[in-house]
Amino acid sequence: MNADKILKGNRQFYLSCFCVMVEGLLSGCNFMLIYLVFQNLWRSTLEIHSVLKLTGGLAMIFLLRIFIYSFGYVQGQLGGAGISKKIRLFIGDKMKRIPLAHFTSLQTGEYINAATADVNSYQSILTHKYGDLIKNITLSLMLIGFVCTLSLPAGLILMSEYLFLVLTLWISVNQVRKYGNEKNDICVENVSGIVEYITGIQTFRAYGIGGTKNKTVTAAMKAFSDISFVYEAKIIPVGVIYSVLIWLTMPIIMYVVGQSYINGEVDAITFIMVCLFPLLLSKLMGTIFVDFTSYKNLMISKRKIENVIYEAEETQSSIDFIPQRYDISLEHIDFSYIQGEAILKDISLSIPHQKMTAIVGDSGSGKSTILNLISKFYEPQSGEIKIGGISTLTADAVQVLGQISMVDQDIFLFNDTVKNNIRFARPSAADGEIEQACKEANCDSFIRKMPKGYDTMVGENGNQLSGGERQRLSIARAILKNAPILLLDEATASLDVENELAVKNAISNLLKSKKTVVMIAHTLSIVQHANQIVVVSGGSIVEQGKHEELLQKNGKYASMWLAEQKLYK
Repeated sequence: MNADKILKGNRQFYLSCFCVMVEGLLSGCNFMLIYLVFQNLWRSTLEIHSVLKLTGGLAMIFLLRIFIYSFGYVQGQLGGAGISKKIRLFIGDKMKRIPLAHFTSLQTGEYINAATADVNSYQSILTHKYGDLIKNITLSLMLIGFVCTLSLPAGLILMSEYLFLVLTLWISVNQVRKYGNEKNDICVENVSGIVEYITGIQTFRAYGIGGTKNKTVTAAMKAFSDISFVYEAKIIPVGVIYSVLIWLTMPIIMYVVGQSYINGEVDAITFIMVCLFPLLLSKLMGTIFVDFTSYKNLMISKRKIENVIYEAEETQSSIDFIPQRYDISLEHIDFSYIQGEAILKDISLSIPHQKMTAIVGDSGSGKSTILNLISKFYEPQSGEIKIGGISTLTADAVQVLGQISMVDQDIFLFNDTVKNNIRFARPSAADGEIEQACKEANCDSFIRKMPKGYDTMVGENGNQLSGGERQRLSIARAILKNAPILLLDEATASLDVENELAVKNAISNLLKSKKTVVMIAHTLSIVQHANQIVVVSGGSIVEQGKHEELLQKNGKYASMWLAEQKLYK
């Protein structure tokens, strides 16, 4: 789907715009017919056939307006809904191509807003604001033109009122541009804070910092409240001043047209009608001001959507990524999540084909970052990563991930059945293959004890399961995918003794087949038989070798091993 065409209107939308313009012109025709009725009454020339003719004309206009409005409204709703559907589908597809490094806490809020509130706001423009503005502008211009035919001086005064509206809208738009963007940015931070709060509500409550005691969320809400007040304080006075000034045109017109009436230049009916038009036009102008200001505010949402639509995508390659072997090499890798705050510094590492490499080290030393770079979740700032001698730098992330199975300590499960959650690893898998993977992952027994077995819903993010059960389902996914590279990120962390033993047995089954394995573990006894142990500290590799070799060096690894032995004595 072409990004340039995503936000453009469709045939139904443009047809709706045409209909509301015609309906605005027909609305103006009512006043012309009413003027003719008053003229006939004033001249005592009103006869029954004239009454029937004028009444028929008004009825015809009324019926036409109902038909055109109804047809145009339906077309506008269908057109707007069609465009917003197209935008949402595009954004959903776009998410698959945006680099995962962009999904920080703040930018996640931007993406959520773009796909939900911003699309809703843009749909409101398409289905309501465009139509209201076109109709009211058409009607007001037609009425001003009609007044010009009755009294040119009065028409020019009303036209000057229109020109003043343009100046007022220019001031309003500048205020919207300044404070509306700020309001939108704060709204994004607010959404991110609320999402984080809801996600971590259990932890917040456990430490007594839920509700008003959560300073991050309350500060975000206070900031949004403050900017909303400032926004209204800057916009409303502009509208109020304009409203006062345009209502002053009524006494001015009464005076000017009154002079024309006294001089015999216009009749009484024309004088009365022209004096009444400022009442209607002042309300129309006020409505146009409010609608246009709202329209410009909602257009901020369009720009936010455009930011996502045109955001840089991951590297796309026409060359298939099919390594013949699965050794991994990291060559002079530098990486930081925040510019100037290095996480990895000049890392070079060779991970042999179909062997186990363990990565150990202190928390925050960069262990998980290495796995994220291998799986192409993130791109290094400098250096190169190769799998089977082929650089992943220009390879599609999807193809790289196709060669990798991952088991993390944080498991995400969809609110779906157990069976479907495992099948995500290989959508073509048969039920028997899924069940076999679960047996090897040591989770078949607890699944069969569930109310509907493999068809049991696991709840939002697997909240119906324990941590160990969720972890074993993740291992079942990895077994089912059967990728040649396996990345394990502290898969047994935060588990009780019984679940840790069950997960360890599941991992043992996972490791039976020949794979290139990279394992991060907080317990050194798990990795002591690895073919290679890499010790990371402060973003650099400080030691590397087998268990016995590292103990003989009496360095970082030896001290970690000694500390662990004392802990478990």
